[in-house]
Amino acid sequence: MSMSVGWLRRNLAGVIALAVMASLFFASRLPTASAAERDDLAQRYAFSPTSIALPAGFPQQTIRKVNQRYRNIDAWISSVGSGVAMNDLDGDGLANDLCITDPRTDQVVVTPTPGAKSDRYAPFALDPAPLPMNDVMAPMGCVPGDFNEDGRMDLLVYLWGRTPIIYLARDGARSLSTAAYRPVELVPGSSTEYTEPQWNTNAAAVDDFDGDGHVDIFIGNYFPHGPVLDDSQNGGVEMNRSMSYGLNGGEDYFFRFTGGSGGAEPTATFQKVDNVLPRDVSKGWALAAGANDLDGDLLPELYVAHDFGPDRLLHNRSTPGKIKFALVESARGSALVPKSKRVGLDSFKGMGVDFGDLDGDGLYDMFVSNITTSFGIEESHFAFVNSARDHGDLARQFARGKAPFDDRSAPLGLAWSGWGWDVKLADFDNGGDLVVAQTTGFVKGDVNRWPQLQELATANDELLANPLWWPHVTAGDDIGGSQRLHFFAKGEDGRYVDLAGELGLDIPVPTRGIATGDADGDGRLDFAVARQWDEPVFYHNDSPSPGAFLGLRLTHEGAAPGQTPAGKPVTGSPAVGAQVTVTTGDGRKLLGRVDGGSGHSGKRSSEVHVGLGRNVTGPVEVQLCWRDRTGRTHKQTLTLTPGWHSIQLGSQAQER
Repeated sequence: MSMSVGWLRRNLAGVIALAVMASLFFASRLPTASAAERDDLAQRYAFSPTSIALPAGFPQQTIRKVNQRYRNIDAWISSVGSGVAMNDLDGDGLANDLCITDPRTDQVVVTPTPGAKSDRYAPFALDPAPLPMNDVMAPMGCVPGDFNEDGRMDLLVYLWGRTPIIYLARDGARSLSTAAYRPVELVPGSSTEYTEPQWNTNAAAVDDFDGDGHVDIFIGNYFPHGPVLDDSQNGGVEMNRSMSYGLNGGEDYFFRFTGGSGGAEPTATFQKVDNVLPRDVSKGWALAAGANDLDGDLLPELYVAHDFGPDRLLHNRSTPGKIKFALVESARGSALVPKSKRVGLDSFKGMGVDFGDLDGDGLYDMFVSNITTSFGIEESHFAFVNSARDHGDLARQFARGKAPFDDRSAPLGLAWSGWGWDVKLADFDNGGDLVVAQTTGFVKGDVNRWPQLQELATANDELLANPLWWPHVTAGDDIGGSQRLHFFAKGEDGRYVDLAGELGLDIPVPTRGIATGDADGDGRLDFAVARQWDEPVFYHNDSPSPGAFLGLRLTHEGAAPGQTPAGKPVTGSPAVGAQVTVTTGDGRKLLGRVDGGSGHSGKRSSEVHVGLGRNVTGPVEVQLCWRDRTGRTHKQTLTLTPGWHSIQLGSQAQER
């Protein structure tokens, strides 16, 4: 007996460690859905894949030219750039237009969604002329928005090799075409020769960050400024200095709206605001950004997903004319929760982010994509569930620098899928529960490079910044190249089940961006997927027995005179940042918002879509909260029938 007690005392730390590991192991092995349960759940959904029309005649490539220092990892450098946004670009009242960035041609393409009315205009590529553009610059994503407040939808394009470009919609255009847009610099520069820093942007978010009633722009850069895509250069670039605490990436910037005008030669001006973020936040390797009001004050918080960790959640403490954020982080709770799974302190590889109410408590939660590949780098995605009691409690904790979010990805069945990228939380069958749609996959080829990558992940940080120490990842190499799209739906027990296989969505091609919107106005969300070095695809929603839905087109009052390219009156700018809370007859609270463009390289439509469930047949209570163009906040409760509604927001909400 004394020997056993003595042994236990000497080895107590090890015993506790084994107990912790065992508890985590068994927690991760929660019951999975049976085949019958999966089939039953899959019956709620159906999608028809359709090819997306793209313009012909552009030279094709299968890998990028890169700085000579990156030659041994040119496939790695070429692994991003495929993006898609879905919105109403021609003003016909439907989110049936796509803006696609395609690395195969390095063009930004505007094209109709397939199906009805797809012959409204021919697909075309945006033309940056007379702005300077060359072959060491490449588009990475496209964000629709009204950036000069004339009521017409413009396009913000972010790139590697230069600062972003805003394509402003011209008044008088009879249809969408190259000539319908005027390109202007977000950062003013020379009109004939590019002299600004070579930014390498992979993240953008649009929202009213300072609360003055006008949308602002956040730009998150990945590589440090430099000639990443210039194969005539041999230097001036580097890689991350750490796999878990890389803080040598490109600077991030905010741009405040200062003015704009419409017409045949539209304008938009933004003031670059420096030093908003501390250096250890701004210098992360940004791959995604999401903006949303979490604490109910109509000032959007900002989540920045960083490759090579840590991600950052920023509490908005701005005043009109002054953008100000404060870092908030999770407090250390249970000893079973590692630091790597806490908000703002993780060490993972953040790739995508979106907001939604996963547990139905009327508060926003966050889902973050990371790298989660078995026998590769098996970290964990994050399902950060809000643990605050209400908005007031959340605001008080934010004020103390605390982020009350707990990662519940493992018990929810959302922890692992693959090399994750963009993610969208949306209700695709109007059943009242959110689906987690997620892109995965990295580099497609024939030679498995996972062993070398695993070696690199455990290497000394001192070696990482020099690309020469990295394992070769070039044409023909494969890292997660056969990983697929994922479609996690909530089962009866509250755990999520991946139905991509049952629904025919699991094509073995690396995917990057997801865009959602109702292209034909039938109340069922369709979606488009950008695939890296492959054709983008559009999925029309054919779900057989959807529930009721509420669709809101929320715009600011004061639309410009004239017509849209679809020949309809200009109705106003999307009221980006407006919040919607729907209360059903049985007391459920459902959330929605006008999203200005959150995520990695996929951007959802500006309309608010809320699935109400299959038992809702009559009107519902809808609370609208918004800021008008002067920055004043408003709150109004309406009773609305299910279906689509167009509402103009001023000092009052008025249905059109």
